[in-house]
Amino acid sequence: QVQLVESGGGLVQAGGSLTLSCVYYGRTFARYNMGWFRQAPGKERLFVAAISWRGTRTTYAESLEGRFTLTKDDRVNTAYLQIYNLEPEDTAVYYCAATEDFEFPPRNYEYWGQGTQVTVSS
Repeated sequence: QVQLVESGGGLVQAGGSLTLSCVYYGRTFARYNMGWFRQAPGKERLFVAAISWRGTRTTYAESLEGRFTLTKDDRVNTAYLQIYNLEPEDTAVYYCAATEDFEFPPRNYEYWGQGTQVTVSS
């Protein structure tokens, strides 16, 4: 079983930066492709970024590329989503997800965190 725990959300002024963390707890030698999604109030959950289990490949939502950076550190079982130049439109709950499917980019994710709220004030 895999457990994902996000942190790092909060209230930020427009133009600021945030780093969201996702700690993953799973089977000792398992490898996971990781992803981040976000859901704004009243809207559907949307893809933000994904990183391969080796950390060598990343993909981003086209509209977000350039302001988001996804990395992972297997030494501490953590994936990091850095967000730069935040905009009020970035306000959403951000979810971390993981899949044991080695296909990249992943089509589906089996495991999800509870989410962390990011609020950007103008």
